[in-house]
Amino acid sequence: MSDIRTSIEIDAPAGTVWSVLTDFGAYPEWNPYTRIEGEAQVGERLRVSPGPEAGRSPTFRPRVLVADGREIRWLGHLLTPGLFDGEHSFVVEEIDQGRSKLTQSETFSGILVGPIMRFVGEQTEANFRGVNEALKARAESLTADDPDGADARDADEANVAA
Repeated sequence: MSDIRTSIEIDAPAGTVWSVLTDFGAYPEWNPYTRIEGEAQVGERLRVSPGPEAGRSPTFRPRVLVADGREIRWLGHLLTPGLFDGEHSFVVEEIDQGRSKLTQSETFSGILVGPIMRFVGEQTEANFRGVNEALKARAESLTADDPDGADARDADEANVAA
């Protein structure tokens, strides 16, 4: 087993960060590392593929395990379960008024973890950090455009209604 965990503090409300994180269709506008097709809903099968700056990353078809307005987590497999599996998670936490923390992590398992992580582990962690930085920039720019936080309130209300 192998784990990668990265975190970043963001000067934006958790609702704004969650909205940016789960608006997969907008990823090409701000995220050069990842492309995601599908919906952030439990049971949904996503298509997670590399963006133009991702380097050597495979495309996965993970299934969403958790999507609750605070965490999105999915489990994917390379070819078949047990070879190289990844349980990927993003957790958004409110630090204080208008500030949040994003933690992105993945636990890898399977018989090919050792050789694959030796080959792509450093690049994968660098991509995680790149996504975190890009998400931070996007969320903070939206907060700057909406200093009263209406977008975050709308997102929080939508999460409560869901």
